[in-house]
Amino acid sequence: MTLPIIAGVLVALVAFGVIGFNKLRKADVGAQEGMAGIDVQLTRRADLIPNLVETVKGYAEHEKSVFENVTAARARVQQAAGGGDVAEKAAADAQLNQALVSLNAVAEAYPDLKANENFRDLQRQLADTENQISFARQYYNDSARNLNQLVRTLPWMLFAGVAGVSERPFYEAPAGQENPPKVEF
Repeated sequence: MTLPIIAGVLVALVAFGVIGFNKLRKADVGAQEGMAGIDVQLTRRADLIPNLVETVKGYAEHEKSVFENVTAARARVQQAAGGGDVAEKAAADAQLNQALVSLNAVAEAYPDLKANENFRDLQRQLADTENQISFARQYYNDSARNLNQLVRTLPWMLFAGVAGVSERPFYEAPAGQENPPKVEF
């Protein structure tokens, strides 16, 4: 009679272990998906930049340093999107954001450019991309919060090592990014 009880307890413990393992792995996959979403949106923004730069460049040939800064920032975002370091992605994102503010400031100086349909379309696409980047950051942080709560609380923390799961850092915007840049057209 004790053998069936022991077998039942062992089956229950194994089932609980499998559930814990799977719960942690699913949370980790969610956080990976969130980070990949940020990478996709940062890459999308970086891909739109050359079109915007070329459109503005036609009107503002003498603003060479602005275009060089935008190009360098774009390259840094593409490089950071391939890596896994959250802080590096945030810093590259901030650098590109600052370069775009400078580019938009140059665009303000050229009234014909502001009326150009291609320029307005690119600006709309960039605005949409910025919104999607914000959403992707929030999704990642929500996923990281969920994973971190599991890794820090009983009974799931007992399975974290076995599942190969650990806490993930939150995506924090660099200093100075609390307020959106003001660009008027």
